[in-house]
Amino acid sequence: MYETPDLQTDTLVRTSEIRVHAPEDFDGMRAAGRLVAEALDMIGEFVVPGVTTGELDDRIRQFTLDRGALPACLGYKGYSKTICTSINHVVCHGIPGDRVLKDGDIVNIDHTVIVDGWHGDSSRMYAVGNINARARKLIEVTYDGLEAGLAQIKPGNTFGDIGYAIQRVVEEARMSVVRDFCGHGIGRIFHDSPNVLHYGRRGEGAVLKPGMFFTVEPMVNLGKPHVKVLSDGWTAVTRDKSLSAQCEHSVGVTEDGVELFSASPAGLFRPKF
Repeated sequence: MYETPDLQTDTLVRTSEIRVHAPEDFDGMRAAGRLVAEALDMIGEFVVPGVTTGELDDRIRQFTLDRGALPACLGYKGYSKTICTSINHVVCHGIPGDRVLKDGDIVNIDHTVIVDGWHGDSSRMYAVGNINARARKLIEVTYDGLEAGLAQIKPGNTFGDIGYAIQRVVEEARMSVVRDFCGHGIGRIFHDSPNVLHYGRRGEGAVLKPGMFFTVEPMVNLGKPHVKVLSDGWTAVTRDKSLSAQCEHSVGVTEDGVELFSASPAGLFRPKF
């Protein structure tokens, strides 16, 4: 049995206003983002045929606790695990357990840490053994979409510019962007304003300002965008059972662009085939 440190009560609550953080707040997000990236770097060698998703959860939880941080998802709204493991046609929020990964699976691992009150949130795709060409293409398009969205982040652009760029890349590849889930503001609050849509129109939505912190985390389906949540209340799957992929960064708007808080120190964020 494991124990987690007591969570400190934070007086901040989510409001409709988009928080603009001070320059010194970037340091807190850098520390949290680096740790979550290191955890996702570490787990890669263990994502192999024969491992259970529960084993992956145990490893990342212990890695996080050993470094004096907190797993943000553990106990969040009753969630009983540290990470989310979303396999094949699972879009997001797959719950780790006894499921054994097999050759040809693709899996998204989503993890959030709390370091000195700041949240670092990121997810990546992992290939289990040898995956087929369609799965590789799906992952490549998902990452291309994320990169296109990140390229739009600079003061004066809008959240609609981000969504439009992602949607264009995905739909040109004849795939679809999930509408039911989105990115979110982040900082001392896990899920803060605004909702960051991964589709949209150029010039629409709030204007980006230096000091805004949020996640960009497109979910892309090989088939149609429609999803459903299973009876466990967490696991979301594609309605047409097509493969789904996701990748996520926590970012901050700077004076002249964007800072990726969750960039991989080892250069492992994007899978290489």
